[in-house]
Amino acid sequence: MADKHLIDLSWDDFDEHRDPRPDNNGFDAVVERAISRRGFLGGALAFGSAATVMGAGLMSSTTAARAEAHGAGFAFKPIDIATDHEIHLPEGYTHKVLVRWGDALWSEAEGAYDAETGVSVEMSDKVFGENTDGMELFEVDGKQLIAVNSEYVNPKINLPAASEGTPQTADEVTLLKNLQGVTVMEVADTGNGYEIVVDSPYNRRITHETVMELQGPLAGHALVQTNADPEGRTVKGTMNNCGSGKTLWGTYLTCEENFNGYFGATGEMPEGEGYKRYGIGGEGRYAYEKFDERYDISKEPNEPHRHGFITEIDPANPDSTPIKRTALGRFKHENAEMVQASDGRLVVYMGDDERGEYLYRFVSNGTWEEGTNGGDLLNDGTLHVAKFNDDQTGEWLALTPETTGMDAAEILVFTRMAASAAGGTTMDRPEWVAANPVKPEAYVALTNNKNRGVKPNAGGDDTSVNAVNPRETNNYGQIARWVPADGDHAADTFTWDLYVMAGNPTVYDNAYAGSENVNAGNMFNSPDGMAFSSDGTLWIQTDGDYSNEGEFEGMGNNQMLLGNTETGEIARFMTVPNGAEVTGLCWSADKKVAFVGVQHPGGAWPDGTGKPRSSVVAVWREDGELIG
Repeated sequence: MADKHLIDLSWDDFDEHRDPRPDNNGFDAVVERAISRRGFLGGALAFGSAATVMGAGLMSSTTAARAEAHGAGFAFKPIDIATDHEIHLPEGYTHKVLVRWGDALWSEAEGAYDAETGVSVEMSDKVFGENTDGMELFEVDGKQLIAVNSEYVNPKINLPAASEGTPQTADEVTLLKNLQGVTVMEVADTGNGYEIVVDSPYNRRITHETVMELQGPLAGHALVQTNADPEGRTVKGTMNNCGSGKTLWGTYLTCEENFNGYFGATGEMPEGEGYKRYGIGGEGRYAYEKFDERYDISKEPNEPHRHGFITEIDPANPDSTPIKRTALGRFKHENAEMVQASDGRLVVYMGDDERGEYLYRFVSNGTWEEGTNGGDLLNDGTLHVAKFNDDQTGEWLALTPETTGMDAAEILVFTRMAASAAGGTTMDRPEWVAANPVKPEAYVALTNNKNRGVKPNAGGDDTSVNAVNPRETNNYGQIARWVPADGDHAADTFTWDLYVMAGNPTVYDNAYAGSENVNAGNMFNSPDGMAFSSDGTLWIQTDGDYSNEGEFEGMGNNQMLLGNTETGEIARFMTVPNGAEVTGLCWSADKKVAFVGVQHPGGAWPDGTGKPRSSVVAVWREDGELIG
């Protein structure tokens, strides 16, 4: 397949093209076995499912009742679906665009964006990057700073038309490198809503060329040594930055997801099982390898081993060196949710966003004290993989030389293979993890799995259905939650259930109708981003099918919903322009404004003419009351 066709693929389809993924997984097997014991799913589903608990024949009599359960208890009237190229919010709420791809962070870049040509390579690291994703807000000396990811680029709108979406020169590769990574920017309410503080001393762009430090057990190891860095301690760039996290001491965690797609081979591919398991080889998505030997694995076979980590950035210090925390493992990180265990140790929950991969937990060996910088604690600890059992119990399996047959360095470079060896439960694309701030429980978005039931994953693991991934050809997704034993996130065991199974009750009268808390007024597909507001409300963002046709009829554009985790009520709060996903969420210091990311919009949003521009929007209540 030619390069210009590769860039038209979603990242998921890109991986399918390079290395077809499993069609089912172990988590599905657990749920399927639960469903087969009729009535057991009533326990697995926190809020029930008429189709699976009582039988499909009762579905028609309950559909109307479910449709009337329209989200009472929220401070807004839930909105209808939309299919246009606008943002829609409940009555009494409004929004404005905070920042768009190409907007200047420094005055020298004012006017750098052109509606016809985009941004020049000279200005590309001085403007807000493309395809916003995870973000967090920080308070520093009375200022408000947002650190936000730019996950990837759309070369057909970033590059000159003559390039047809494929870089033709080294400068064009540099342009793409600079439009990705992380932006740190100061924001302030000017009286006319929030705006970027241009020329703030805190403003910063971190790109594929930014120098970073490898820390943790892998620093200096032979597996991360390259011709350009024979000591294996300094690496350029953080890439495909998807979700995010915030440390307890106030630094930013950016998560490297589809890093594999940036590497290619102009010569003979090196041997090694790890390349196949991580989908590395062939042509890179953006042809980097043709212009930069660092991305050519036939010349630098270890360079991919230096990516796929969680990178820590200090937003308060624009001169600080970002640090790749290798002890947290190497895989397609979605986000990083940090909590503190009962004994003071740090716990970081992480999902590997690919079909048939795993949910992980890191537990530090040392303890954190408030008011201290705990970065070094992230260099010393134990990785675990989750195992979900049919009886709604689970356990965290430690990834050690004894449990995996691999040495400590191999576990961290080839974490997927370690999880397979330890016997974790393969999952339906585990995306964001969110921990409830008001009680000890955590949630994971299992976005979808279209292929279940045909073949094992790239590591040969059994991917048959299981209790926590309950449906074959799962195009809708679900959200699982777990409660750690004794309320301690460092405990080795937990209990679990399904908070929601997404579905379409207007099309199906079986398990694909969804769980009882899904109805015609709130249905959705492919839960992706998640975050809790300070009151314990779960905010759910989708990245799914927006065709509004077939089994997705009545779902409309991607959306953001609010969930009550006590009652199970879910209500639609926001819809984004057709073609876009809604991704990334944080709140102003006073909790009166929500900042929401809109990635890869269609049409000409938000300008109305010219190119579509991914953006961050500010959302608030018109009466000035709290939103977060």
